[in-house]
Amino acid sequence: MAINAAEEETLEALKAWWNEQGRKLAAIVIVVFGAYTGWLLWENNQADTAAAASDIYEEILTLAFSTTEGEAISEADGDQIISYAEQLRAEYEGTMYARYASLYAAQQYVRKDDLQAAANALQWVLDNPLDGMFAESDPGLELTATLRLGRILLAQGQAEQALSLIGSVDPQGYEAGYAELRGDIYLEMERLQDAREAYIAAQQAGSSSDALRMKLQSLPADS
Repeated sequence: MAINAAEEETLEALKAWWNEQGRKLAAIVIVVFGAYTGWLLWENNQADTAAAASDIYEEILTLAFSTTEGEAISEADGDQIISYAEQLRAEYEGTMYARYASLYAAQQYVRKDDLQAAANALQWVLDNPLDGMFAESDPGLELTATLRLGRILLAQGQAEQALSLIGSVDPQGYEAGYAELRGDIYLEMERLQDAREAYIAAQQAGSSSDALRMKLQSLPADS
């Protein structure tokens, strides 16, 4: 059947449009398809990375909780935890597992009386927060690392630095632990009234530990 004039005009218009815009549209489709393919590859790579890091972290948990309650893990297991944590930081530093592992490594360094190594492990957590389009930080993790680092600084005789560190964050739901540490710091600085107020604040925040009660009772009555 013959194509009438109107149809010919329509075809000519479509041809002209394709010559003018079609190639641009095709290029856009190619770019979008390429971006989508890249996203899928990235997503698969992220999943593989997370799975590998998770396996190593699972090994840490197995070692950390391999003993009965109240029993310390062996020195060899503690060294292995440190080794796994170092591997996670070196090979999977972009994962949350590397940060959790650093807390366990810090515990083992304290057991070995290597306070500086413990402080370095905790400082790494604070210096490398997960924050970005595809990563999300863990405030609880960072508050825990800050609190433990403060305790280590105090044990190293750096009371002023410890006080400055824990005073630089909002403790949120960790107020009891932070208040008790403030009390310990003030006690070390011989600021006994401040220590008492901090220990009371820790109790008011929910702490009912015997250790905290004994700290309060040991303070002079007139402080």
